[in-house]
Amino acid sequence: MPPVRVLFVCLGNICRSPVAEAMFRARAAEADLDVHVESAGTQDYHVGEEPQPGSQKVATAAGLDMARKRARQIETEDFRRFTHIIALDEDNMDVLRQRAPEDSTATVQRLMFYSDRSEEHVLDPYGLDDDAFQTMFEQLESGITGLVADLKQAH
Repeated sequence: MPPVRVLFVCLGNICRSPVAEAMFRARAAEADLDVHVESAGTQDYHVGEEPQPGSQKVATAAGLDMARKRARQIETEDFRRFTHIIALDEDNMDVLRQRAPEDSTATVQRLMFYSDRSEEHVLDPYGLDDDAFQTMFEQLESGITGLVADLKQAH
């Protein structure tokens, strides 16, 4: 069976989705799940930039590697290249629905769909304090735990 290909998507690809990418890569490896994972933003505001310092801080504290990550914008081809496109909030989910080509083969879903938490979206900590980045991290962890379990069961 070919590997699962997952793309995490937020607005600018500098706060939430890079952490989700690194976390999912680590959790999938722990679960012995064959995956390819990337992240992207719906907008081009930060293309080529490193993740935000707050995102780097929470990722590093958890032992997650984002050293080579640079922001990129989602492309039409991503809807055919990835098996799963995971939006981190409803606004970006709406953008993904609008941009999806008719021949899209990806399952598009919000990350918190897989979570046991009550929140429907992952907090965007851009411009906020360290506590916001920690909240984001905890939300990502909950959603990714559920997503990995779901994929492990399916494959």
